[in-house]
Amino acid sequence: MNKKFDKLPMKSPDLTADHIKQIGTLFPQVIVEIPGEDGAIRKGIDFDLLRQELTGEVVEGREERYEFTWVGKRRSMVEANRPVHKTLRPRISESKDWENTKNVFIEGDNLDALKLLQESYLNSVKMIYIDPPYNTGNDFIYNDTFVMDSNEYDEETGVIDEAGNRMFKNGKDRGRYHSDWCSMLYPRLKLAKNLLRDEGVIFVSIDDNEVHNLRKMMDEIFGEENFVANIIWKKRSTPPNDQIIGTQHDYIIVYCKNTQLLSLNLRKRSVEQESRYKNPDNHPKGPWTPGDLMANIKGGRYVSSLYYPITNPRTGQEHYPSSNGNWRYNNEKVDFLIQNNEIYFGEDDQGRPKLKRFLCDVKKGITWTTLWDFVPFNTKGSQEMIDIFGNLATFENPKPKDLIKELLKLGLSREEIVLDFFAGSSTTAHATLDLNYEDSAFHKFIMIQLPEHCPENTEAFKAGFKTIAEIGKERIRRAGEQIKTQIEQENAQSTLTGNPKSVPDIGFRVFKIDDTNMKDVYYSATEYKQETIEGLIDNVKEDRTDLDLLYQVLLSWGLKLDLTHTTETIDKFTIHHIDPENNSLIACFDSNIPEEVMRKIALMKPLRAVFRDGSFKDSPGKLNIDGIFKTLSPNTTVRVI
Repeated sequence: MNKKFDKLPMKSPDLTADHIKQIGTLFPQVIVEIPGEDGAIRKGIDFDLLRQELTGEVVEGREERYEFTWVGKRRSMVEANRPVHKTLRPRISESKDWENTKNVFIEGDNLDALKLLQESYLNSVKMIYIDPPYNTGNDFIYNDTFVMDSNEYDEETGVIDEAGNRMFKNGKDRGRYHSDWCSMLYPRLKLAKNLLRDEGVIFVSIDDNEVHNLRKMMDEIFGEENFVANIIWKKRSTPPNDQIIGTQHDYIIVYCKNTQLLSLNLRKRSVEQESRYKNPDNHPKGPWTPGDLMANIKGGRYVSSLYYPITNPRTGQEHYPSSNGNWRYNNEKVDFLIQNNEIYFGEDDQGRPKLKRFLCDVKKGITWTTLWDFVPFNTKGSQEMIDIFGNLATFENPKPKDLIKELLKLGLSREEIVLDFFAGSSTTAHATLDLNYEDSAFHKFIMIQLPEHCPENTEAFKAGFKTIAEIGKERIRRAGEQIKTQIEQENAQSTLTGNPKSVPDIGFRVFKIDDTNMKDVYYSATEYKQETIEGLIDNVKEDRTDLDLLYQVLLSWGLKLDLTHTTETIDKFTIHHIDPENNSLIACFDSNIPEEVMRKIALMKPLRAVFRDGSFKDSPGKLNIDGIFKTLSPNTTVRVI
């Protein structure tokens, strides 16, 4: 039996097609056929008919409404749904502890990266933090194809990276100054939302230049009801003297996926706050601090049942509420508290009654506020870069690590994923490593950064760093080694009876965005020539490796990039195991796989098996491969690329 196996798509999902399919299940009558850009017929939506289906009134024309729009918005919405024929190519030599780490660093355009992660990390990320360009008039921002056509691109003086990605300086004199910034950020936020878990949260740093537009965009993407807070971070100790009113703060806009399911942590008390709780009388409930027993009422009104004398049982002295209030509890409750030694009359027993507030009865933390003046200023971020690299004048006022760490404490619990797709110098990764070290946690990070060139006149370039991405990767390496050294020193100083602390995951896997591994095999009949047909015997590009193919398979099959990967050799054929603990996937991309090897693979009973399209050419195994798996491993899903 000659089985034609289903092929993996090997591209990012077409979100537009998925949305049309979902609408079609509810309103099949609005689905129409329309010609695409390539002339092929595809499904579309009759929006006039859909609007009529969604209202009880006759729809005639467009009504006035409250909306947020800009030049290029529709094209940016389309771009968010457009699939990309690209892949993530692993770079083991640039990685650290590839075999064991769960952290990921992706080098390339974050729009492409977010599209490629849509299936593997759908509803998987607990927290997103980004620090996008503020659009101050001096920022370089991504120049996506939907913002300008090719002629406009050629007219711009831009910055071009090694992959051909263009950036441009978005000056305030540009006619589409705000529009270009919105068109850049909108599709990225839209795609990022898909990756958030239902209880997840996103933090976005911004300043006054675009905070108003950012709020409107996020209201539209996440829903106005899912706005959580606008944190004001005091970023400098003194205001600048070149402004009429000196700006000392930035904003951190906070939204969630679903307010009803949002999961955030209380803020841990400081050592100073904890020290306020004492236990001078050796109370069995533990440390306590005096609290007010009064319940103040405006205007001096009182409740008769709460207005009575409290008698000190040791001195007999009576105490009444003050003239503008009542006691917090009734007489019966206070008598119970006195009997349990939970009322405090001062060290000399001569004071007014106070309530003992026990540490064990209060929340394990305190509520966060929207005013953050308790974290370091921006200058601390610059100092941290100097501490790691020396004087590399590449980043202007990078965010301090402790600021991001506080956000991580707010948004993460024990073992969750944080994503930063404007990674910059990888402050978020550094903060994650630090938090894992301090709290013995197991958080994982995904960093995404464009290989933006370092100017040749900078100390970073002179030190050998050609791109911002290279600096970010090196910062993670050095920060991890600092943590490792610190733990080794602490363990060396600990007593023999103490438990040594283990080194957390300080590694990361590096992937670079590139064109798909697959050749373009779509030709019209008139374009086929003999040399073309011979070239299509293998549909994989000549410069691609097994690892390249393997990780594009993971993306196409919706498997995560941090899964354990092992290899073994069976009769000289290389077998790749992904997530061997759960037998998630087995892959073999060698040519002419014999039937005996296929039987051995089938006997492993993987959940998924994938092979190269040419693996069975002129091989007896191709004739009965379907029968082999149906007999030996009927639950295995087999695909080819």
